[in-house]
Amino acid sequence: MRSDRRYDVAIAGGGFAGRTLALALARLAPAGFSIALIDAEALQADLPLDARALALSAASKSLLAVLGLWPALAPNAQAIESIEITDSPLNAALRPYFLGFDDELKTGEPGAYMVETGDLARVLSAAVADEEAIDVYAPNTVADYTSDEFGVAVTLGNGQTIAARLLVAADGKRSRLRERAGIKCVGWSYPQIGIVTTVAHAKSHHGRAVQHFLPAGPFAILPLKGNRSSIVWTESAAQGEAIMAASEAEFVAELGKRFGHRLGEIALAGVRQSFPLDLQIARSFVADRLALIGDAAHVVHPLAGQGLNIGLRDVAALAETIVESARLGLDIGAAPSLERYERWRRFDSAFSAAVMDGLNRLFSNDSTPLRALRDFGLGLVERAPALKRFLVREAAGATGNVPRLLRGEKL
Repeated sequence: MRSDRRYDVAIAGGGFAGRTLALALARLAPAGFSIALIDAEALQADLPLDARALALSAASKSLLAVLGLWPALAPNAQAIESIEITDSPLNAALRPYFLGFDDELKTGEPGAYMVETGDLARVLSAAVADEEAIDVYAPNTVADYTSDEFGVAVTLGNGQTIAARLLVAADGKRSRLRERAGIKCVGWSYPQIGIVTTVAHAKSHHGRAVQHFLPAGPFAILPLKGNRSSIVWTESAAQGEAIMAASEAEFVAELGKRFGHRLGEIALAGVRQSFPLDLQIARSFVADRLALIGDAAHVVHPLAGQGLNIGLRDVAALAETIVESARLGLDIGAAPSLERYERWRRFDSAFSAAVMDGLNRLFSNDSTPLRALRDFGLGLVERAPALKRFLVREAAGATGNVPRLLRGEKL
């Protein structure tokens, strides 16, 4: 297999999942382990404005801490101290409180933290740039690849070729590598769009996150440092496009109808962005010497902010599989190693996607019988402390067969 350079692992895609996996392998795999990171975008110190903020579960925070990244993120990370869930029509005079998580979160550490997208991107970029075991090919893409029993040959967009024992597809929900491998997906598009922005408000949020279920879709208020909150707003496609096209004053007025008055006067404190909403699960997470992670493997509805956390579970599971195989002298790209990773991750990812889809369908309507049923269910959960603690542990990534990195343990 002729190539310009040979690596242990080549990662196609330099988003959050791809960069985190590269760092995990560089810092935890046996000495001499080498990684190629192929990114369509050049590593940048100053990134374009991005309206998103990220809800990192306690398990994801543990992964970043093991990799030595959390100290740089912690000063600007906002702990979620409590969660409130409400369900009502848009024009309701009152928003009844049905379910909250407060004491359940106080187990020594918050169940989640809010981190701004730019902060995480800058920390990952700086760490990758300083890591000698990682060679970055950027801006560049994977144009094609071929595999055999010994490895994979990767042809880059600039015509250069590299070889590796394993190729990882971290190239997003429209993954070209997934298509090249012939892996089909199950999924659909929602008749909704997601709107994200940041708002400043007069009063303190005290670390409280609010998930307000409206007939058009969930509306989340997520606390950021200072008197600011990140908004993740699901709206019907037609109405959402009209809201995005409105003037800033009209946009803030529509936002205010959903935001409420608890935190006082609000104003935009960042750009506004929108994106289509989809559910997508790859039928297989692996192929010959290929593994899928992140959005290349699964895309879920953003109502619980779990998309990045599910991708980081992929990272933790694949890193543990690769590192253990490498220490035993096994072929990290061979079928037994990849099958272990797929068994570990596919069911969990599909289950998470199904839960998000079910909740969105259950709550995104104005059916009086369904509202009565779901509000009765929320009330039952509110009165079941053991169930609430389990749900918090599930959201924090602390249930099931948890990879060691997500438990805060080094490999």
